[in-house]
Amino acid sequence: MLLFWQHGYEATSLNDLTTVLGVKPSSIYSVFGDKKRLFLEAVTKYLSGPITSASIIDEAADGREAARGLLMAAAEGFTGEHTPAGCLLASSAISCSEGANDVKEELAAIRRGIEGRLLKKVKESVEAGQLPKDTAAEALASLTMAVIQGMSTLARDGAPREKLLRMIDTVMVTWPDPTKTE
Repeated sequence: MLLFWQHGYEATSLNDLTTVLGVKPSSIYSVFGDKKRLFLEAVTKYLSGPITSASIIDEAADGREAARGLLMAAAEGFTGEHTPAGCLLASSAISCSEGANDVKEELAAIRRGIEGRLLKKVKESVEAGQLPKDTAAEALASLTMAVIQGMSTLARDGAPREKLLRMIDTVMVTWPDPTKTE
């Protein structure tokens, strides 16, 4: 997972993988079928930590808190002390050529799923009166995801965690004040 995270899907060679895993190429093929399936297993591992985007969104009191939680997790995760900078999903997708469109699409589907879950939470918050009726739910969910992707790039470029954390307060200014739901 860390190798794919650091170098991206296509730039990670079979030789790199066999060296890190300490196995022969035939072992990778017999267990995973191909590099793509190994990569998708790595993505599953990446997404399945104790705190996931789904748990952040589902456990948040409202859509605004869910967005802030996603942004905070991104700032912390993209600047980990023992992990590559940035986001595995973003880094791997950017580095894919047209020959890996299926991998790009799988990664895009994951990101769309996260955005869709956040959008649902925001809409539920509007319906529950936690956010104003005129809240631009779709725009805010999309903005949150775009900022997360941008944070990944900034982290890859060397931005420290503190810089990403400061961005969050600025981004959250675009969200409506939950105390003014009328």
